[in-house]
Amino acid sequence: MAASNWTTLHPSTFILLGIPGLEAAHVWISIPFCSVYILSLLGNGLLLAVIKTEPSLHEPMYLFLSMLALADLVISTTTLPKTLCIFWFRDRAIHTNACLAQIFLIHSLTTMESGFMLAMAFDRYIAICNPLRHSDILTNRTIARIGLGVVIRGAVFLGPHPILLKRLPYCRTHVISHTYCEFMALVKLACADTMVMRAYSLAVAFLTAGLDFILIVLSYILILRAVFRLPSKEARHKSMSTCGSHICVMLVFYTPAFFSFFSHRFGHVAPHVHILIANMYLLFPPMMNPIIYGVRTPGIRQRVLHILGIKPA
Repeated sequence: MAASNWTTLHPSTFILLGIPGLEAAHVWISIPFCSVYILSLLGNGLLLAVIKTEPSLHEPMYLFLSMLALADLVISTTTLPKTLCIFWFRDRAIHTNACLAQIFLIHSLTTMESGFMLAMAFDRYIAICNPLRHSDILTNRTIARIGLGVVIRGAVFLGPHPILLKRLPYCRTHVISHTYCEFMALVKLACADTMVMRAYSLAVAFLTAGLDFILIVLSYILILRAVFRLPSKEARHKSMSTCGSHICVMLVFYTPAFFSFFSHRFGHVAPHVHILIANMYLLFPPMMNPIIYGVRTPGIRQRVLHILGIKPA
């Protein structure tokens, strides 16, 4: 009897519904999802190859960009294959351990992405506000330490999430109304007091992505102030062009991220709208980042055209 209760309260599998209310359109929805995933794999893979093979791109900005591209590749692959299995084959079951691993990877990797964007903003701040010391401050060893620090921060802060979720009893239902396992989705299924867990999750979100966002905004305020003080119009234009790519990427990342985060905890958004936004938050930035940097960065653009055998105009 005790074993039966344990199995009921701690299921071996969860059921992912996909997008409730849009089940009939799952196959059609899978087409843009699959297209975005393929573009993400090709774009970020090509970006990593270009940065690795082109010595002129072995600079702090591009090294941080390669870290971001690697995180984008992993986070896309963490969710999309299972989502497509739900859409195409109605394979909705996911083992509890796989579900918890997915939660850890999603949240830790998005935290790492936020950290890499902060590192890129710091690089632009040094390059524009203190250009003579840029190479002395951001040495390869410093870049490696920053990258390692970002990875450790994501793993340490988000490591407790799956451990805490593993201990919770789930007596309401084992069905998750989502395309992937998400921390708050599982918390809402638990039949126990989860106030401490919710508070911890909120604190972690603020101390990582929230704090990163504030520091990024402050760094760009200082950057813009320095740019507008440059005497040359050409220098101002070049600086703004370089920063423009970073600002576009950060808007693409943080806009759906904040919407998804606050709507899940405080809002009353239709479930299918929330799930679509949550998927866009994980899929759209990995697809757009290589495109934004490829189009706006001459070094990357020229190298990509050379690899593809296209002569630049």
